[in-house]
Amino acid sequence: MKTVIVGIGGITNGGKSTLATRLHQQIPNSCLIAQDAYFKTCFLLVNAIQSGLFQCCLVLEALYMDQMTAHIESWRRDPESFMKQKGVQTMNESPLGREVFVLIVEGFLIYNYRPLNSLYDKKYFLEVPYDICKTRRSNRVYVPPDPPGYFDRHVWPMYLKNRKEMEAMLSDIVFVDGLQEKEQLLAFVYKDVMEIIEVLRGKTTP
Repeated sequence: MKTVIVGIGGITNGGKSTLATRLHQQIPNSCLIAQDAYFKTCFLLVNAIQSGLFQCCLVLEALYMDQMTAHIESWRRDPESFMKQKGVQTMNESPLGREVFVLIVEGFLIYNYRPLNSLYDKKYFLEVPYDICKTRRSNRVYVPPDPPGYFDRHVWPMYLKNRKEMEAMLSDIVFVDGLQEKEQLLAFVYKDVMEIIEVLRGKTTP
């Protein structure tokens, strides 16, 4: 049994969740872990908003990264068992059989957590311009909602800070234009991942 771990990172509202979900739907024996599922309780955040002391939560400290890492390691040890526990159907009748299992890790800070960086076989990062990102963020409903001015005071500055930190740690990230058509974007990443899978299956040479 062989494994592939694909990272889909990027700015908030950059399209990474959509890409990761569609990639998961296209690739047999794949599993998806989303970083947003590991946010710590928002009770303190809600209280902070109500008291006017809102703080940015776009930092690693706002996430249970140790728990996320443990889940990824659990998948690596036994992908099939992990997927069954999570209710993800394996596709043993597919051309891949049980030869290769794929984990897609999606999130806005997945490359800023050093313990995970050596695990990715491929790293993608979706980019969108400031104005598009701000418009998309303003059109989404968050619980709790963003306070006035939150994007310019916190979201965008933290994105620039986190990106600079990420680029200082890694040099093999594939930066992708998040404004591409969804089908075009999916086709590009899917082709890349399937080529890795075929190499692992011994069908092609690297």
